[in-house]
Amino acid sequence: MTYNSDVFTRRILNFPAIRPCEFVSFSSLLTSLINLGCTICEYKSKTFFVNRKNARNAIRFVENLLIFLEEITLGISTCVTNSATLSLSELHFILQKVQYLLEDCTRDDARLWMLTQSEITADEFRVLIRAMGVALDVLPLEEMELGDEVNGLVEFVKDQALALKFETEVDDQRFLRKVFWILDHFGGGIDPKPSDVRKVLEYLGIGSWSECNREVKFLEDEIGLESQSEKKSNIRLLNSLMGFMIYCRSILFEFVDKVTSKRTDNLGSCDTVRCLNADDFRCPITLELMSDPVTIATGHTYERSSILKWFRAGNRTCPKTGQRLLCTDFVPNSALKQLIKGFCSEKGIHFADSVGRSRDVTKAVVAGSKVSEQAVRLLANFLVGSLVSCNNQEQNRAAYEIRLLTKTSIFNRSCLVEAGTIPPLLNLLFSCDPSLQENAMASLLNLSKFSKSRKIIVENGGLILILDVLKCGLKVEARQHAAGAFFYLASAEEYRQLIGEIPDAIPSLVELVRDGTDRGKKNALVTIFGLLLCPENHRRVFAAGLVPLLVDLISSCEREDLVTDSLAVLATLADNPDGTTSILSSGALPMIVEVLGSSSSMAAREYCVSLLLSFCTHGGADAVIVLVKNPSLMGALYSQLTEGTTRASKKASSLIKILHNFNEKSTFGFSNPVLPQERFIHVW
Repeated sequence: MTYNSDVFTRRILNFPAIRPCEFVSFSSLLTSLINLGCTICEYKSKTFFVNRKNARNAIRFVENLLIFLEEITLGISTCVTNSATLSLSELHFILQKVQYLLEDCTRDDARLWMLTQSEITADEFRVLIRAMGVALDVLPLEEMELGDEVNGLVEFVKDQALALKFETEVDDQRFLRKVFWILDHFGGGIDPKPSDVRKVLEYLGIGSWSECNREVKFLEDEIGLESQSEKKSNIRLLNSLMGFMIYCRSILFEFVDKVTSKRTDNLGSCDTVRCLNADDFRCPITLELMSDPVTIATGHTYERSSILKWFRAGNRTCPKTGQRLLCTDFVPNSALKQLIKGFCSEKGIHFADSVGRSRDVTKAVVAGSKVSEQAVRLLANFLVGSLVSCNNQEQNRAAYEIRLLTKTSIFNRSCLVEAGTIPPLLNLLFSCDPSLQENAMASLLNLSKFSKSRKIIVENGGLILILDVLKCGLKVEARQHAAGAFFYLASAEEYRQLIGEIPDAIPSLVELVRDGTDRGKKNALVTIFGLLLCPENHRRVFAAGLVPLLVDLISSCEREDLVTDSLAVLATLADNPDGTTSILSSGALPMIVEVLGSSSSMAAREYCVSLLLSFCTHGGADAVIVLVKNPSLMGALYSQLTEGTTRASKKASSLIKILHNFNEKSTFGFSNPVLPQERFIHVW
């Protein structure tokens, strides 16, 4: 009758309660009410970070209500009126909201935000308890023949609903004022006293780096959700609070304990994913993998856009069961979304997280508020000081914080570059500490995404230092980060040529393709793809022995994304005759035809068509003869005409024309059919 709050992620102070079915029996309703009340009473053993007194009063009220409900169970007559059922249905609906409210007050990742919402939360407690009193007030006790003792008990509970006071608690108000005082200091570019900041964290029970980090993650998610709302009224405050928590995480805690939240543990783990069926991840309406699953009142899950279209068409039933819905509300199924992400990662399938991209407001070039801007600037100066210290532990912690700060935020990258983090990070690549070297390299990778960083990296000798990590990094993760950094550096034409001219650069990338992890292979492949935009690098790639390595990878790899990346590199190399000759001599042609007919990736099929077209135009009649003899090829090519992109369709059309011309000339007895001399250029 209610959603399991452990499964779904919802916004704070939003209560997706569901009214009981209008046909529910009185006994079932009463049993569900008692179970729900018992669940609420279990919150007594949990820690409330704000609104402690109000939460305890609400639980005591529900305890007294439970006594009354259990008395009804013992003394109810067989005849129950509809008005009694409606009254208890309303009570059930309100109790769900009370449970959600108590859950919000105990969340271990939203303590600071709940402090800022303490007044609203107190009002919610008052409204819900009063509403339960009203629901009891309309309960037809005289018709239920419960006896004077039970009637007296319900009168006591109703009086209690009116008598209980739910007000913003004094301590909550005091520490909320202190939070805003600290935010004002940040806004003025002033470092707050560490003792003042610690007092706030102690009040909220935030005593470790991981607890602080959970607050940051929550605020990031909440900013994304708020950006989707029409009013966006809380965006500035949320950004300010996130700046506050990032500052606290980086400065106040000496030890980084990377403990993951219980709410997200193992959701994307390979072991979990392997035991699930892909059909469980498909929308029952479209039969496609879901990227934004939501669950409706019947408990069934659909792709958000699909179910919205269903409802907008005037349907008020569950598409899967046909059950009529009293409301068309739904909640995001974040747990399932994480599983789908893990499944796609494991199988090498692209996950089209359109919602996530639209919510990623951290990629803005400017800060979300003046407070967050100044907090990050103050923090950047602190981290630079830690990077140049003689303490290895301080350096490592600073490098790790920079790694986190630069992962998604363009503004953070800008601040850290301006503060001068790049030269000391490059120096840390010499470190003998594997963790420190990895964190420094990962930070440089993230910073290299920022255009202004690339010149600073190159001017400070970064190309050679990054190459050293690529060749002999202390951890495989550091090596793959180095390959990723080269990818972003190679996005600038002048650096693309510089990297190619370094003798060991391309051979080291090819070595990573041969021996690296899947992530390392991918980083190396996309970097090589970028380097091939410089024509001089083609011969260097051939000399490094990449072609036979890619052919072997395509035939043996199960990850579709790696196969697609390998085909992309080969298609680029095949744009000139020497590349075509090298690829054909490796025996790739039959395998390319097979991938074209079997791959589920639209990009992979397009690269296959591009390769086959290059084989025909540069490889001569020998390649055409092999393709003409393949009975399944034409069907795959014609499917590209209708299902492929415009570019893929044009290439497929050109290839079909070549094959038809060959057949016609062969039919009329020409011994040496003439192939078109038109040069087909691979366009990206």
